Amino acid sequence: MTGKRYYLTTLGAWHRHAGRFANSHWLALRQAAATDAPGHVPGNDAIPILALIEADEGAHLALEDDAAFEALPHPLAQKPISEAAQAALAAHGVALGATTFDAAEAVATVHPLLRHRVF
Repeated sequence: MTGKRYYLTTLGAWHRHAGRFANSHWLALRQAAATDAPGHVPGNDAIPILALIEADEGAHLALEDDAAFEALPHPLAQKPISEAAQAALAAHGVALGATTFDAAEAVATVHPLLRHRVF
């Protein structure tokens, strides 16, 4: 049996686990910069993303144990996302105190497959 969950992570961390996912969609939260620091050219692996991951319980447990993944609260829980998650998603109109459902609705204007669906 598979379940869906939203995570904040990086493209590189997503790639490390992608083989275990039944399905996944993600949105880059910023474009790759020419340089992050003088003389340093980042790779695409450092790009932060919001990912909707469908996977079995074992895969989700592995993601919870990986410090590179921040699991967002269940979309139907009335629990706000973390301040770090809100700051990462602010450019998409996600306000302070927003829930995962609010965040999913906001980013769905750019990537419709990230909208929360029950079935």
